[in-house]
Amino acid sequence: MPNPTPVIDSQIHCYERNRPERPWAGTLHGPEEVTGADMVAFMDSAGIDGALLVSPWSMYRYDGSYAQLAHAGHPDRFALIKPFDPSEPAVGEQVEDWAREEGVVGARIMLGAPASKNAEPAGVDRILNAATQTGLPVNVLCWGNLEKFASLAARHPDTQLVIDHLGMLQPFEPPAPKQPFRDLAKVVGLAQFANVAIKVSGACTLSREGYPFDDIWEPLAQIFAAFGFKRCLWGTDWTRAVEVVDPLQSVQAFRDTSFLSATDKDALMGGSLSAIYGWAPGSTIVSH
Repeated sequence: MPNPTPVIDSQIHCYERNRPERPWAGTLHGPEEVTGADMVAFMDSAGIDGALLVSPWSMYRYDGSYAQLAHAGHPDRFALIKPFDPSEPAVGEQVEDWAREEGVVGARIMLGAPASKNAEPAGVDRILNAATQTGLPVNVLCWGNLEKFASLAARHPDTQLVIDHLGMLQPFEPPAPKQPFRDLAKVVGLAQFANVAIKVSGACTLSREGYPFDDIWEPLAQIFAAFGFKRCLWGTDWTRAVEVVDPLQSVQAFRDTSFLSATDKDALMGGSLSAIYGWAPGSTIVSH
């Protein structure tokens, strides 16, 4: 029999306790500490084979060193992404340097809360140009700022862009918003750009009903139809979502739902991510 498609989470966060050697710039919802070993233990309990380890902007801003440390302990389970500062004059060179680091598969730009929507346009272009040259997909947090994202996608058609968290503002604590999918039409409209994929990460935090989150499937069906499953990437957003949704339920809801076929689940929960980022659990990436 063929090997099953690995289950890959499109966004998780690891961090250590706040300490002078690596101080927090702010806080992220979740436990006081989630090490690489802690995350792997959760992944094992949830049947997750690998994950994109995104250095948390809320805590470390543009320093990806702790994510790299966590990756070094589990290089077969994690691939690395970190955010970049568009105001840095040398940000293009920084992206190129990052692309040469072991385990790196992507970069990130913060264009939505809690970061400012008004990132330096020239700096954003430098990030995207460098990512194109090095072959790195760029994740963009753009909830509340979808028009700016659309302009980026149009200006950089050769850059693989990935919308973070469905492009819709998600809660950090309960309850879900009264109109959680109010930007759905705008998000669906972004499917017109062939270079854009979308993370279906943190989706369960938008449910107003609780597990098994039956109220999210009709809106998600519109996203699946617009983008196609080759451009949709499931994820838990553990730890950010932990105060809203049990992370194990974020896995089981997608694994058990009858709204998706087995083929769709394989693509959504790992297959498409491997194709876009060029990585699968058990493989190692030395540099681009």
